[in-house]
Amino acid sequence: MPKRKDIEFKTEDGIKLRGWHYLPEKRAGKVPIIVMAHGFSAVKEMYLDRFADAFAAAGLGALVFDNRNFGASDGEPRQEIDPWQQVSDYRDAITFAETLPETDLARIGIWGSSYSGGHVMVVGAIDRRVKCVVAQVPLASGHDNARRLIRADYLAGVQQMFADDRRARMAGKPPAMIPVVAEDPAAPSALPTPDSWKWFTETGRSRAPSWKNEVTLRSVEMFTEYEPGSYAAFISPTPLMMVVALGDVLTVADLALGAYERAIEPKRLVTLPGGHFDAYVKDFEASAGPATEWFTQHLLAK
Repeated sequence: MPKRKDIEFKTEDGIKLRGWHYLPEKRAGKVPIIVMAHGFSAVKEMYLDRFADAFAAAGLGALVFDNRNFGASDGEPRQEIDPWQQVSDYRDAITFAETLPETDLARIGIWGSSYSGGHVMVVGAIDRRVKCVVAQVPLASGHDNARRLIRADYLAGVQQMFADDRRARMAGKPPAMIPVVAEDPAAPSALPTPDSWKWFTETGRSRAPSWKNEVTLRSVEMFTEYEPGSYAAFISPTPLMMVVALGDVLTVADLALGAYERAIEPKRLVTLPGGHFDAYVKDFEASAGPATEWFTQHLLAK
């Protein structure tokens, strides 16, 4: 069995992030490491252990951490998601991984899924310490994706909510909150799809009691402004694998495929038959297997 221990580290601005460090059971000397965090509002217990176990079983190390403001990590305001801050935290996690005595500094990979699938495209493009990238069911465009999730006749009202929240915060009030998911897809929520409600509520009950069904409204506003797919063409020459669920209605498949087309070789596309959340459960082997092979090819077989 892979070895796992709890870790914590401070970001450049002094926030303590917590997670797990995985090492392969059998190793000789330093090992490659995969730095990984979860997507929008999710915490590490929501199946990231399964992916890290798969990587470690193949001879890779893994550093899994909760995003700031969520789960076991510190940070205020709680339940707030700033995508650019999370990108910075990925880079600080890489720096921390470099300090671990077991890490081969020349063989660092990054893995992300959903929102963090977008983050790893950005980090892979701007941080050349990264030698291999896997972006699973990634967000490609916050603007375009939001306009798939928000009905056109609701959009003006949502933008008014953003403006009202800004005025209230300026007046000293706390940030407005919104549910991550709602049973009624027409009710206000950050991720208004039926499969989002099912996966988050079921997974929260069964695996992740620390998960909370709320984020700041400002998190949704920042989502709409985030364009990680615009970095796809800049990842090369770092190898990129993109895992796209063809039935994905959350981070919609055609936007992810468009980002993949803009990326430059070396790259590989893996398609899954199911929806967004099947990548973690029903299609786990079909997502984790190729990711493990990609990391092994580019980080171990050299």
